[in-house]
Amino acid sequence: MTARDWRLLVTEATDGATNMAIDEALWRSRQSGQGPATIRFFAWDPPTVSLGYGQALDGHVDVAACRRLGVGLVRRPTGGSAIYHDGPERELTYTVVATNDDLGVTTDLLEAYRWIARALARGLQALGAPVEIIGIPRAPGRAPAFCFARTGRYEIEIGGRKVVGSAQRRRGRCFLQHGSVLLGADEGRLRALFPTTPDPMATLTTLESALGRRPTFDEVAGVLESGFEAEHGLQLRPGGLSQAEGADVERLVREKYASDAWLVGAA
Repeated sequence: MTARDWRLLVTEATDGATNMAIDEALWRSRQSGQGPATIRFFAWDPPTVSLGYGQALDGHVDVAACRRLGVGLVRRPTGGSAIYHDGPERELTYTVVATNDDLGVTTDLLEAYRWIARALARGLQALGAPVEIIGIPRAPGRAPAFCFARTGRYEIEIGGRKVVGSAQRRRGRCFLQHGSVLLGADEGRLRALFPTTPDPMATLTTLESALGRRPTFDEVAGVLESGFEAEHGLQLRPGGLSQAEGADVERLVREKYASDAWLVGAA
């Protein structure tokens, strides 16, 4: 692959532990130089609440409600706050795994955020969504327990409400960023799962609300693919996991993401 050739990975909906293991395996592969820069689109089955790397598993997320509703629970390798990931009918999750050199930016994580946001915005605008990249957050202060309760720098809003929530982690010049693109929302579940968030719908919006219809997972994946290619001159080439990456996924599920020790508190 050339510097502008990236891998495009579209994976079937799967459980939280497997999804997070795939993302970390891709990140490790790129860091070692064995794997290419990669953009991934995926979904969750069952729907899952993901916690930020350093976020406490406390009363802000109702674990009993997760069990009652059949909602999975996993801890991400990235920071930030909790997100409820619905199935592919209501959410697309994206991942970008790359080095600063792949992007042509410095080690400033905000430059990578902005680079990704530009591509996401270009794709969503092509869909007809009037999205806006937020350069300066409107409400600084302590991070809320619910990711969509506040917009961070270079995240994406429509009409002052957050429609994409993202988190990033890096090792040296290599980073993993993933984020949730809201196609629709289940208000009842959000209220049940985040009981200490006064009104989880007050600060978020969805593509369904903006467009007057709910776009499909495949439709959004297509415009985002085009957005990355057009905004940054990339050539996204469909691919799969390498044999080594697949083995790493299995190990990470078993030893990390499916374990109670990881869920209770990141080590």
